[in-house]
Amino acid sequence: MAVGITVEEEVIIKPLTDKREYRRIVLPNSLEVLLISDPETDKCAASMCVGVGHFSDPEEHMLFFASEKYPVEDGYSKYISEHGGSQNAYTSSEHTNFYFDVNADSFEEALDRFAQFFIKPLMSADATMREIKAVDSENQKNLLSDAWRMSQLQQHLYAEGHPYHKFGIGNWDTLEVRPKQKGLDTRNELIKFYEEHYSSNIMCLVIYGKKNLDDLQSLVDQKFKEIQNTDKSCFHYPGHPCKAEHLQILVKAIPIRQGHKLKIIWPITPTIIHFKEAPCTYLGHLIGHEGEGSLFCILKTLGWATYLYAGGENWNNEFAFFKVTIDLTDAGNEHTEDIVGLLFKYIILLRQSGVNKWIFDELSAIYETAFHYQDKTPPIDYVVEVSSSMQLYPAKDWLVGSSLPSKFSSGIIQMILDELTPENVRIFWESKKFEGQTDMVEPWYGTGYSLENINSSAIQQWISAAPNQNLHLPAPNVFIPTDLSIKDFAEKVKFPVLLRKSSYSRLWYKPDTMFFIPKAYVQMNFNCPFTSHSPEAVVLTYLFTQLLMDYLNEYAYDAEVADLYYVISSTYTGFQVIVTGYNHKMRILVDKIFEQIQEFKVKPERFSVIKETALKAYQNFKFEQPYEQATYYCSLILTDALWPWTEQLEVLPHLEAPDLAKFSKVLLSKAFVECYAAGNIEPKEAEEMVIHIEGTFFKGLQPIARPLFPSEHLTNRIVKLESGISHFYPAEVLNPSDENSALVHYIQVHQDSTILNVKLQLFAFIAKQPVFHQLRSVEQLGYVTMLTQRNDCGIQGLQFIVQSTAKDPGEIHLRVQSFLEEFENKLYEMPADEFMSNVNALIEMKLEKHKNLREETSFYWGEIFYGTLKFDRRD
Repeated sequence: MAVGITVEEEVIIKPLTDKREYRRIVLPNSLEVLLISDPETDKCAASMCVGVGHFSDPEEHMLFFASEKYPVEDGYSKYISEHGGSQNAYTSSEHTNFYFDVNADSFEEALDRFAQFFIKPLMSADATMREIKAVDSENQKNLLSDAWRMSQLQQHLYAEGHPYHKFGIGNWDTLEVRPKQKGLDTRNELIKFYEEHYSSNIMCLVIYGKKNLDDLQSLVDQKFKEIQNTDKSCFHYPGHPCKAEHLQILVKAIPIRQGHKLKIIWPITPTIIHFKEAPCTYLGHLIGHEGEGSLFCILKTLGWATYLYAGGENWNNEFAFFKVTIDLTDAGNEHTEDIVGLLFKYIILLRQSGVNKWIFDELSAIYETAFHYQDKTPPIDYVVEVSSSMQLYPAKDWLVGSSLPSKFSSGIIQMILDELTPENVRIFWESKKFEGQTDMVEPWYGTGYSLENINSSAIQQWISAAPNQNLHLPAPNVFIPTDLSIKDFAEKVKFPVLLRKSSYSRLWYKPDTMFFIPKAYVQMNFNCPFTSHSPEAVVLTYLFTQLLMDYLNEYAYDAEVADLYYVISSTYTGFQVIVTGYNHKMRILVDKIFEQIQEFKVKPERFSVIKETALKAYQNFKFEQPYEQATYYCSLILTDALWPWTEQLEVLPHLEAPDLAKFSKVLLSKAFVECYAAGNIEPKEAEEMVIHIEGTFFKGLQPIARPLFPSEHLTNRIVKLESGISHFYPAEVLNPSDENSALVHYIQVHQDSTILNVKLQLFAFIAKQPVFHQLRSVEQLGYVTMLTQRNDCGIQGLQFIVQSTAKDPGEIHLRVQSFLEEFENKLYEMPADEFMSNVNALIEMKLEKHKNLREETSFYWGEIFYGTLKFDRRD
């Protein structure tokens, strides 16, 4: 072991199912490192979290361009890409995180390239200017996003001297124009910033490798010991951004999209040091509950709300917030005072009920089970999460973070609860109905708003006037699993098997022989020929699934809290039911879902709410990013029997509850059920589930459905594009205020074929990084620039997607064509060793094991859904 490295012996808490080994070390330059050894991993990864963020300004991604040792500008990203990896960085208020992953045999060189950014980075003037343009392009993309606009508005209405108030994203004005006006050179400022803030003693590094801990330790010492320690402190701006004048305000703001929202925010005592007592987790669980007697249940019953979230945002040791976000219906938008009054009534109920230890213990049990039986995630995601935790928590809790409430303290929960008062509140109300009624404009995004003060006596009147509803605490959660045993499968099945087939259904089955987690995944696709014969049928199928979810919510919310999830959604060929999570009580939920489908009745008052929500969703399509609109049009042209959203929007206002009541019977009258069961579930259990469904729908005295004739099975058909002919589909961006334009350049290649598939994958693999470097970094076409493979029901293709404010789609199209011609020459000229390096990297990617049951299921279900059934495709 290297001299001078401190090896910390403190035990790091890890999940019971985690076989990885961990070691905390501190290098002589005070760089704190967590080593993770996973001999089973396919990919290795690293993440460096630096204790400085946008509160300190300016930009961060410049570090990733080049270093003194590796001066070629895109050398790092090219190396990572050619060896099966990816890389990125992000900045939060007080931290900046740089990370990458790569195939295991290329980790050492990748790590050396990575380390050099923190030792001797090069920030050329040319690269600096291009990155400024990229940041500006990213900001242009977000200008019409309500999430960005409303977040900045909230920050704008805090103390001007506090960094939380400022615009933290950056654009051409802040990064180029203003510095020049002050006689500053952005590149020089960037170098100065690096020298002032980047010190090894405020960095945390996570290394995830295949080698043993001693070898990883030696590697880290060798690569990172030269990072300078200039003995800096992590930047913390003292004090809360929220002063007395920023409280008791009602802000009315105009959003871009249709819909209404209420956000009720309280500044609270920072709870980051109380992460084991978890006061915000406790209060968020109760205020955000959706079961019987909850605030949301009452608002939903009154027809006022469609969504509610409550929880804490712990920024740092200086300030934090507790937020409640409510999506309102049109009726709810007329009752905002009543809704705020009901929220405070529920908070008063919590005070009167006292802090309940049984509720905390129940939450603690749920979170503890979730921690110990968590899915394994890709190494790149894992290292980012852990390196961020290293900046916040003591070493033994780096893997746990705030995810494990374990220390009950009624006093600390009560302290936060006591801060949720009318005197301490900020209310943000978003609605298009305020157009023409606002007198202020947020400077960075141009959001129109007005501000008025509301005193506590006004809120007390709202509380008094609010409807008297039976608000009460939730009952004990019956869905918490108690049997977490792993089933012993005698037969170690590698691929899904067709376990059962009848004229009503087909059951595919795959036991868990890899992850050994007490979870299962069940999917049932109802193929119903009546679902897609008209725009009305498509919309009614969607409303049918949304109403089912709505009816089940109150009962099944506890299942969701206990990590047992369900979703019912419409498909091109009918609708699907997915249930995933702990297998112990899964059957109870599955039976309840199918009972609800069997007994489906349309409740007119709920139909009108769901219809209103659907109408807004359709109307808001025009506010999607232009590249998302272009991708949709591409699918519309290619896919047979896909009805345009405009036609669906046209029929929706005319549909009423009786239409759905009539249609639901027709929808279910003919069906075939395609089933998939996987995970910790025995074949007999899977079969019994399907037999029960068949008995419910197809048999008995009054069967709901009859099986399909062979000719009634719907097939997914794709339009075949003729070779040598180009097709152009121009469409105007639907939102006239959006200055972005987009191009989807789609190349249809072939029908599913092993040899051709691999050639296409190899082409996409080799071209991906050059596309990004040339079209985004060098030519600056736009922030959204990507090359992706495309699979339409087994028809393989390739697509370039570019969104830009700088160039119109015609120019982008010419640049894509030009790139393809230049890249063809590069392929012919590519040295054999570089070509084989890409081939070997793709082989390694194909040898990668699935990380968890969800990932495995996604792969196998794709084969079932598209009808290709090549379960051994990777082999």
